[in-house]
Amino acid sequence: MGEAVKDGREEVIQAWYMDDSEEDQRLPHHKDPKEFVSLDKLAELGVLSWRLDADNYETDEDLKKIRESRGYSYMDFCEVCPEKLPNYEVKVKSFFEEHLHTDEEIRYCVAGSGYFDVRDRNEAWIRVLVKKGGMIVLPAGIYHRFTVDSDNYIKAMRLFVGEPVWTPYNRPHDHLPARKEYVDNFMINASA
Repeated sequence: MGEAVKDGREEVIQAWYMDDSEEDQRLPHHKDPKEFVSLDKLAELGVLSWRLDADNYETDEDLKKIRESRGYSYMDFCEVCPEKLPNYEVKVKSFFEEHLHTDEEIRYCVAGSGYFDVRDRNEAWIRVLVKKGGMIVLPAGIYHRFTVDSDNYIKAMRLFVGEPVWTPYNRPHDHLPARKEYVDNFMINASA
């Protein structure tokens, strides 16, 4: 009695502030001491998250409701691993370049795991670990980057509104309308 109800998302999505180490990008990069970030704080930055049933994504009613309510009409899968992705090491390095998109980036991890790094309001990196069953939405205009973890494997469902546009705009691209809108919605007016 009196136990706190645990948010099921925390079993498949965790976040923390990163250290400044130049070690392998695939390592966790926790600060010492560790400094975790709540999913509520991520939401304040516009990063949305869900825990879904990755073993039954074809029939998952929760996924269906999210897709319908958010207008995600396009869906495909991307496997990031040495066996499936040509020029793997080059690609993994390119995903780790800080960039933004002019549309949301929606990733639903159906197998494996990976890291999505986002900037907080003070430009500090927050590392978001997404494991099987975790789905995140990065808002249009947020600077971010991606890398696999040391297991070197993630299979992710990619969702999109309409036809997909995967164009990354490497930092700096602060002049883009998507970036200006993000800053207005999540950086400037955040404390209001």
